[in-house]
Amino acid sequence: MLTTLLFTIIILVICVVLLSVKVLFKKGGRFPNTHIDGNRALGKKGIHCAKTQDREDAKQKNLYDRLKETEK
Repeated sequence: MLTTLLFTIIILVICVVLLSVKVLFKKGGRFPNTHIDGNRALGKKGIHCAKTQDREDAKQKNLYDRLKETEK
C-alpha cells in the first residue's frame, strides 16, 4: 500500500515537472493560452467565446429592446 502511494506520488511529480519545463527553464516562459480568444485563426473568422459573443450581442440591442427585457 505504501509503495503504491509513493510510486503514484513520484509519477505525479515527474508529470508536473515535464509539463512545466517551458515555464520553469525558459526566460519569460509561460503556459500557452488555450482560451478560444487566444487563437488568432478563430479570431480572424470572427469566432469568440460565449461570454464575448453575449457581450457583443448586448451592445447591438437598442434601448427599447433592453427596456422590454427588464419589464418581463
